[in-house]
Amino acid sequence: MIEVKNVTKKYGNFIAVDNVSFTVNDGEVVGFLGPNGAGKSTTMNMITGFIEPTEGTIEVNGYDILKQPLKAKKKIGYMPEGVPLYNELTVKEFVTFMAELKRVPRKERKEKVAKVLYEVGIEDVANKLIRNLSRGYKQRVSMAGALIGDPEVIILDEPTVGLDPKQITEIRQLIKKLGKKHTVILSSHILSEISQICEKVIIINKGKIIAVDTPANLEKKTESKNVILLTVEDNKNNMEKLNKDIPEILENKFIKNNDDGTKQYMISSNIEFDLRKKLFEILPKKDITIFELKNAEKSLEDAFITLIDTNTREREKEKEEENKKTKETGKEDKNKTEKTIKNEEKKKDKQKKKETTDKEKVGKKIKEETKKQEGGKK
Repeated sequence: MIEVKNVTKKYGNFIAVDNVSFTVNDGEVVGFLGPNGAGKSTTMNMITGFIEPTEGTIEVNGYDILKQPLKAKKKIGYMPEGVPLYNELTVKEFVTFMAELKRVPRKERKEKVAKVLYEVGIEDVANKLIRNLSRGYKQRVSMAGALIGDPEVIILDEPTVGLDPKQITEIRQLIKKLGKKHTVILSSHILSEISQICEKVIIINKGKIIAVDTPANLEKKTESKNVILLTVEDNKNNMEKLNKDIPEILENKFIKNNDDGTKQYMISSNIEFDLRKKLFEILPKKDITIFELKNAEKSLEDAFITLIDTNTREREKEKEEENKKTKETGKEDKNKTEKTIKNEEKKKDKQKKKETTDKEKVGKKIKEETKKQEGGKK
C-alpha cells in the first residue's frame, strides 16, 4: 500500500505539488494522469524517495520514505521516464548490476536475473550491448531493472513513450501481467492505454488532485449529454427538419455522406432524455430509413479533457476573484492611508494655528505687562 498524505513540493515560490493526498491499495493498477507540468513526475519522484517533499508524508507498505528510506525503497521498483541505462553494458550485466544495488543475495542473483529477463521477454538479447538495442527493447531492459529484487510496488513513468504501435501493445501486455503480482502506478499520455490497463485513475492538474475514480465512473460522471450516432437513408432531406418533430434534440449535426448513399448524423439531447424511442417512432413516418443507431461512447480522453478544462476555468476564476479582492483591499488601504494623511495634516494645521494663537496671546500679555511697568515708573 502507498499512502500519500498532504504532500507539497515547492521550488522557491513555485508550488509544483500542492497538498496532495491519495492511497494506492495492494494489488491495484493505478493510472496517474495530468497535462504536462501538472506534477506527475514530481509526485512519482517523491514516492520513490528520489526527491524530498517540502511538507507531508509518504508511506510505502508502512515505511516512511524519509524516516525509513532503505526499507521503503526496497519495496519499490522504479522505471523513470527517458530510459536511463548504461549503454556500454550488456543487458545481462545491467540487470545483474541492478540486482547488486538492490542487495539481492549472491546465491540467488543468477536465478533472479534469468527469471526477470524471461518475464520481460529479453532473454534472447541478454548478451547484446544496450546501445545496439531498439527503443522497445531498451524500455524492456529498464523495466527489468525495476523488477529485479521482487519489489511489491512498481512505478512506471511514461513506459510507452516513443514506441511504435507493436511495441506499445507488447509493453501494455507486460504491464497487465505485472498487475497480477504487483501494485502498479502507471503514468502515461496515452489515455486509451490507461483505460485498458488500470482499475483506478488519479488525475492531477496544476499540482492538485482533481479526481480519483475508476475510468468507467469518470466517463459517466463527466457526461453532460446523450449523444447518438445515426446512419440513415434520407432521399428527401427530412433529417434537417427533425428538430421540429423532436424538440428535445439539442443538436442535429450532419457528419458525412457514406459510399453506399447513406448519411451519418450526430444527435444529442440532455442526459436525462433518451432519444432512441422517439427516433424509431418518428423517422419511418418521415420516409427516413435507419441503417444504424448507437450511443456515442464517451472515452477516458473525453472525461480527462472535461475535468482538466473545468478545473482550469474554476481556478482561473478563483484567481481573478482573488486579484479583484486584492485590488479592492489595496484601494481601500490607499483611501484609508490618504484619509489618515489628510487627518494628520488637519491636526498639524490645527496645532500650528493653536501654537500661533498661543504665541500671539503670550506676546500680547508681555506687551501689556511692559506697558504697566513703564506706566508705574512714570
